[in-house]
Amino acid sequence: MATTALTGFSMMSLLSLGYLTWDLMSPNQVENEPDQSFMDRSPVPQPPHIIFIMTDDQGFNDIGYHSSDIRTPALDKLAADGVKLENYYIQPICTPSRSQLITGRYQIHTGLQHSIIRPRQPSCLPFDQVTLPQRLQELGYSTHMVGKWHLGFYKKECLPTRRGFDTYFGSLTGSVNYYTYDSCDGPGLCGFDLHEGESVAWGQRGKYSTHLYTQRVRKILATHDPESQPLFIFLSFQAVHTPLQSPREYIYPYRGLENVARRKYAAMVSAVDEAVRNITYALRKYGYYQNSVIIFSTDNGGQPLSGGSNWPLRGRKGTYWEGGIRGLGFVHSPLLRKKRRVSKALVHITDWYPTLVALAGGNDSLIEGLDGYNVWEAISEGKESPRLEILHNIDPMYNHARSGSLQKGYGIWNTAIQASIRAGDWKLLTGDPGYGDWIPPQMLPGFPSGWWNLERHTEPRKSVWLFNISGDPYERYDLSEQRPDVVKELLARLVYYNRTAVPVRYPSEDPRADPHLNGGAWVPWVGDEEEDSWDSVYQKKNMDWKKKLKLSKSRAFFRRLNTRIMSNRI
Repeated sequence: MATTALTGFSMMSLLSLGYLTWDLMSPNQVENEPDQSFMDRSPVPQPPHIIFIMTDDQGFNDIGYHSSDIRTPALDKLAADGVKLENYYIQPICTPSRSQLITGRYQIHTGLQHSIIRPRQPSCLPFDQVTLPQRLQELGYSTHMVGKWHLGFYKKECLPTRRGFDTYFGSLTGSVNYYTYDSCDGPGLCGFDLHEGESVAWGQRGKYSTHLYTQRVRKILATHDPESQPLFIFLSFQAVHTPLQSPREYIYPYRGLENVARRKYAAMVSAVDEAVRNITYALRKYGYYQNSVIIFSTDNGGQPLSGGSNWPLRGRKGTYWEGGIRGLGFVHSPLLRKKRRVSKALVHITDWYPTLVALAGGNDSLIEGLDGYNVWEAISEGKESPRLEILHNIDPMYNHARSGSLQKGYGIWNTAIQASIRAGDWKLLTGDPGYGDWIPPQMLPGFPSGWWNLERHTEPRKSVWLFNISGDPYERYDLSEQRPDVVKELLARLVYYNRTAVPVRYPSEDPRADPHLNGGAWVPWVGDEEEDSWDSVYQKKNMDWKKKLKLSKSRAFFRRLNTRIMSNRI
């Protein structure tokens, strides 16, 4: 478990955090004499059943208790009766969030600090990492995963059933059609992607994935004996990721929303809400509920161009602004000691690993060396979070900011490198954090998304930002020039973390992965006996100079047009 002290920031004592314990022998107790208190204790209760529900690309403003236009009565009720996590952080894109949940480690410690794992890349969750479901298996759990994997599948050893799950049903890539389960990685590079264990589930085509995954979870609950063995289910919805697809009956209640993308998106969220309601009903029906912990989390911020909303937060999916990394999250459980409240405790997605292992009865040796903390007491009892700092990421491969330099980083850190860190109330960003605008709820029904991008997504002229997130959660007041002392402190923390980083794993795409060469489906294509090579890096092809010139002129035109017509209205 991470216990590194923060330079310049106060750290609670190890004793108060529960990291140090001791046994005191009574003066009258003879050594090796049986302790009667242990003999009188009742049987240890069974560890709780754990249901972890993750949605894909659901924005901060895309749930009923944050939003005025999306209705989620089931999620709202579970959150209201549990603990809402309003200082909860995830990663800006899919693979990093899932990898940190499954390993309890920052991306810099797994080699997955750049982008996502693409379907044709011979890459997956590193084999030296002991996963959360593997730990839970060791502690006697029956483990099941349903839904989106997106942690690599080039070898069979990468598959969920080889990484700690007793059963798996879902899609291996990052995005599929909700009905046909076709997944494309470029023109002509499409294949079927729905799997039952390690086999292709051809017979399930045509069923809406949110419903299909819900049915599978209910089947698991119906066939398992809750009294005989604790259960861990990781339900990883592909919703509400694009493509925007939903049964018509969910769209009708939102017919008043003029923005078509928002209307379809809201319908998909409602389908998820209904799914969670049905799963909660099944937990009660089959005798799990009273000894269960339900965790709800999104994997990253929403994508406004596809109907999502992070308002009033800054930025969107794929960025290190709050709109990309501050997540929706809550915990619902009869085991919570203090329910029906909002928690401002600092929680990160890596914290679920040690928290759930501890709930399952594991000792500290099982979570040693992780970047996450056990935050159960902060969530359940309202105590202070043991976490004081979050490394959002350091990505040395992301496009370097032209305005950044070692000089602008006070000789401590090259500010051209994309990085972000949170310590106490302070948040620092360097390099190019990504699209950094504030995007209000979608009100214009026919607004061309490309125009918005060309007008607003301009290259930043600076490479260092500092915000007091507690006082300025919307990141409107950059304090980097007023507080160089804090900037230097956090730059030094980036240097510290960077020294612990492992090399980036981002290999070239392998043509052997083409589904047309593998029976029409996305399946493992490399033999387990083949050696891995992480030497090569996928390089973006240079655009033809004529195309660059033409695109540059188009951008200039739309910029001028948008400035005159749209900016003030937006």
